[in-house]
Amino acid sequence: MMVPWCSNAAGIQTLNEVEVRADTRNLIGTADSANEGTVLKRQLEQRTVYRPGELLETVPGLIVTQHSGEGKANQYFARGFNLDHGTDLRITMDGMLVNQRSQGHGQGWADMNFIIPELAGGLRYQKGPYYADQGDFSSAGAVSMSYVDKLPHGIANYRVGQQGFMRGLLAKSYEVGNGNFLYAFELLTKDGPWINKENYKKFNAVLRYSQNTDNTRFNITAMGYGGNWNATDQIPQRAVTSGLISRLGAIDPTDGGESHRFSLSAALQHTSNHGVTRANLYTIHSNLALFSNFTYFLDDPINGDQFSQTDKRFQSAFNLSHTWINSFGRLSFENLAGVQVQSDGIDNGLLSTKQRRVLSVTRKDHVLENSIGLYYQNSVQWLEKFRSVTGVRSDFYWFDINSNIGANSGREYDSITNPKLSLIFGPWAKTEYYLNYGIGFHSNDARGVTTTVDPKSGEPVSRVHPLVRSTGYEAGLRTAIIPGLQASITFFQLDLASELLFVGDAGTTEASRPSRCKGFELSAFYMPNNWLMMDLDYALADPRFTDSDPAGNHIPGAVKGVGKFAVAVDKSWSPLWQHANPLFWKTTPGGG
Repeated sequence: MMVPWCSNAAGIQTLNEVEVRADTRNLIGTADSANEGTVLKRQLEQRTVYRPGELLETVPGLIVTQHSGEGKANQYFARGFNLDHGTDLRITMDGMLVNQRSQGHGQGWADMNFIIPELAGGLRYQKGPYYADQGDFSSAGAVSMSYVDKLPHGIANYRVGQQGFMRGLLAKSYEVGNGNFLYAFELLTKDGPWINKENYKKFNAVLRYSQNTDNTRFNITAMGYGGNWNATDQIPQRAVTSGLISRLGAIDPTDGGESHRFSLSAALQHTSNHGVTRANLYTIHSNLALFSNFTYFLDDPINGDQFSQTDKRFQSAFNLSHTWINSFGRLSFENLAGVQVQSDGIDNGLLSTKQRRVLSVTRKDHVLENSIGLYYQNSVQWLEKFRSVTGVRSDFYWFDINSNIGANSGREYDSITNPKLSLIFGPWAKTEYYLNYGIGFHSNDARGVTTTVDPKSGEPVSRVHPLVRSTGYEAGLRTAIIPGLQASITFFQLDLASELLFVGDAGTTEASRPSRCKGFELSAFYMPNNWLMMDLDYALADPRFTDSDPAGNHIPGAVKGVGKFAVAVDKSWSPLWQHANPLFWKTTPGGG
């Protein structure tokens, strides 16, 4: 695997590249915080992955769960926060933003079911709002994944198991001209343990052509995904206790969904005496229809309370960045400047349904959301043992909403500028120390930006603020003092401002309280020889609301702590034994 490697006698990152063959990268001298890192393909292959989203659990302190069916986007938990389906965790795949803005079900929806795990070439993670090149949804962190350009050998396997499980995968790469052509096809079915079979069916396809010369890399990739499923949602305890249904039963067996995603992307990286230029361009077309019933027959005793959320979109984006080095006297400067442009054309719907048949329309909206992000970052090695990284980022958003309810239509514009600062000291005894400060943001659902009337009651509601700030502080260290060990410890604080949120399940807005999360994270990767690998992650957080409220300051659903431990033993580097287990999972109760 080839990755950019940055080094310099003075500590400034230069632009040459080397081939990395170790199982983890020593980031001392190159990382800007204790909580960023790289997971290489070899490490990913040591993990047992049941769902594509679980690849992200190689990120220390990040938990990925599933609910309401395999085809639905994962739920993510990090740094004490329940990030729902992706809010405040920015995920990209081959440069394409996975999070969806103004999504029919929830802001930041990040569905990773289109990813084939065997093709993953590694990932890079950065936690906190300290990086100028990371914009929307990155307050808690950002994860960048990529596919390989070629496979060491072809893959053809077919597996069957209990509960209707079947998975087939066919993948291979060829040399074509001066480059490589890769294809992969995946088919998966699964019923799960439920009384009402999940009947999950998924199909994935990938076609990729790449070239890699001395100075230039290029790839173009087409992806296609389709999935449909039944969902056994949360059920009332009293229904199980009374014997009405079993604990694996369902109240509404027609809940579930259907999802499709098709994308075409191209990426280019060119290295010259003037620096490194990176560009990527992509377009995505996706469809989603979710059917949910959380209250059964409470609102409508005759037809039931099932509703559908639909989302159909075309998403296009262009990203361009340039890295260069200059000097002033004895000081060397590394500069990074970039622009990120994105345009989304979206059709959202919130519908009342019965057994997936439409009864009435709560609201329908056509959303046009455009944005431009500009950023600049500067790294300076002031002294042999001290360097700084400063950055600034400005984002500009335009919203145009055409709703079936005229009062909820309109146009809006907003912008935000955020500073970043990191101070790095050392290394001493193969240990480096970090202080970080940064302001980030996430966008809100465009529908909430212009909503003035509750679509169900007709009562007036307040509009949401388009862009909401977050502020992060961090102190940490990274050490390689023991041969074969890469370890880091971080103390952090993340403040989220109060805001109004658009609630996709109701089609209206509601208030959200300001919050603060303090905590620490420990990560250790130890490889004493070439056949033993140990990986330990431990995180503890104290998330609280920061305003006064009779309900108390505990945040419902917040994760207080999590730990993971994994061991792989194999002299041929095919894992013989591995164990990963949450040490403890504690959620704070709602109220007092």
